[in-house]
Order: sequence, then structure tokens, then C-alpha cells
Amino acid sequence: MIFLEADPEPIGIDFTKAGILVVDMQNAFASKGGYFDLMGTDLSPTERIIPCCRKIINAGRKKGLKIIYLQMGYSKYLSDRGSKDSPATLKSRVHRMLDGRPDLREKLFIYDTWGTEIIEELKPLETDIIVRKQRYDGFIGTNLDLILRTLGLKTLLFIGTATNICIESTLRHAFFLDYFSILISDAVSPAGDAAMQEATLRNVRSNFGWVATSSALLDALGTLEACSPMEGS
Repeated sequence: MIFLEADPEPIGIDFTKAGILVVDMQNAFASKGGYFDLMGTDLSPTERIIPCCRKIINAGRKKGLKIIYLQMGYSKYLSDRGSKDSPATLKSRVHRMLDGRPDLREKLFIYDTWGTEIIEELKPLETDIIVRKQRYDGFIGTNLDLILRTLGLKTLLFIGTATNICIESTLRHAFFLDYFSILISDAVSPAGDAAMQEATLRNVRSNFGWVATSSALLDALGTLEACSPMEGS
């Protein structure tokens, strides 16, 4: 058991039962020309966390932690997106864009296109796990919980994007399934302004888990190389 410095208090972690969840670090959300960029979302917060995410993933691999990537997307013919009058469709700007600009399909998040590919800087290895999802919540309609329980994992370390959407949705569900969730504050980025980020951080601290910095995590993993301020938030 190793204690990780975190808010609201330090938490003991058995790293043999911990996994790193890399949420939606794919071209649609993190690369120029992708969905977020086409929607006018500022990509700089996500670009800043990429080196930090890479250090955490590499350190986790060296310590034997399982790396699990969540990948947002829909099938080629959109058969799994739900009905056109469902809440998920009505609240989704990507569906409106798909209906109006079918020429942009590969820039958005249709499986097996550029948009759903994990960014080059964080490419999964063959030993990593990729879980495809169609909703913000990584547990809904997927085998994520089965994978985690089969691996015997109890603690989940969250990195990636977007803090206030897919990360928060998945982290809340993890809490209800009795996983210990730790949000790495300078390795996650919001969709929106800094207020969106802070709202999720406060919510996690208060109700759903713990918040730690990458430096604290890398120190706990026994890694001397920490993320620099330029690589974090």
C-alpha cells in the first residue's frame, strides 16, 4: 500500500489493483481538424496535457499497471446512435453536423476513421485495452466493468478529456460501482472554460473521489521525472 497525496485527504493505493483510464484522447477531440476544432473549441488545454498523459502512461506501464483507453464513436451506418428524437441525439451537436455535413464523417467520431484514432503521442500498445463507447459514460453499454473486475482492479486513475463531460460521467458511475476514483487534475482538460474544469474538480473532491496532481502520482509510482508547469493545467 502506497499513500498518494490527494484532496480531500491522502489515499492508500495498492498499485497491483489500479488501472489508468485514458479517456477519449482521440483525433476528434485533441487534434487540429477534428470535431472539437471544427466546433471552435480551444484545443490548447488538451494539447498542454498530452506530455503529462504520456509520462503517466509510461510510468504506469513500467510499474505493471493496466492501461485502458476509452474511445468514443459510432458505427459506420450510425445504427448505434439511438433514435433521432432521443435525448442523446437531440443534445448532440455531432449528430446535427453528421446530418448536415456528411463529408466531415472522418473528422468526427465514426469508428475506424481518423477521428476515432487515439492520438499518435499516446498510441496504445498491444498489451493495452481499448473500450469503445457510444455515450459519455464509459460503463453504459460496454464491458468496462467486466474488464475491471476480471483484472481485479479497485482503483481508477483518470486522465484525458473532457473533464466535465465523459470523464465526470464515467467517474460518477465508477463511484456507484464501488471503485476508488482519482482524477489527475493536470492531466485532464475540459470542454469549455476553466470554470467547467474547476466545477468537476470540486465535485469529485466533495462527493465522488479524490483529486491528485501528476507530480504526486508520479512520485507515488517511483518516477523522478515530473510534469513541468507548462505540461499541466
